[in-house]
Amino acid sequence: MTNDARTDEIRARLRESPIRMKEVAALLDGMAHDERVSWVRSRGRADQRSLWQAAAGFLPLSLQDLVPAARADGETVRHFGKNTLPAFTWFEKRFARPAGEDPRTPRSLYGFNFQSLAPLTGPGYYVAHADPALPEVLIDYRELPREAPPGWPALRRNEVGLARFVYGFMVDRLRRVSEHVTIGSAARHGRDLGSWFLLTREP
Repeated sequence: MTNDARTDEIRARLRESPIRMKEVAALLDGMAHDERVSWVRSRGRADQRSLWQAAAGFLPLSLQDLVPAARADGETVRHFGKNTLPAFTWFEKRFARPAGEDPRTPRSLYGFNFQSLAPLTGPGYYVAHADPALPEVLIDYRELPREAPPGWPALRRNEVGLARFVYGFMVDRLRRVSEHVTIGSAARHGRDLGSWFLLTREP
């Protein structure tokens, strides 16, 4: 199946109710990385909202899915994304496993946001943890890594300056869509903001 055919097929699947997530996942798994990035960055608010709802309870997501065990401690793993904000919607979340964590069952990951407004908003550092109640991942901007991995920006709090309005007091939630693709929802002070983001992990 060609990439255009897969894209058309996924578009049709996202219009179904209920969405057949196994088929969506299989179509995404059949794409090359660059094709998945293009697909992710072409999805609008309606598709992201539908995927967020359909992904609940579909496939478990662990920290190892975000940073595979084969990656070295401190090695950057890029997740290419698109959010549903009005502007500057393309970004990356970059994750790394802290030194000393078990690669197969890490307790946490470090991460930051790579995007065009970073000089104004800061890097948006966070620590990711498995949700203790659900097979999902929480991205906690209220917590900073103990140290920045090599090559990453200097650590900066999210409750000061312009960062306060972008990342301050945020805890996002991630659900799994396919092997590489996840869907997230943003929340501040425990209140869902009705804002979503799609990510696809580099191979």
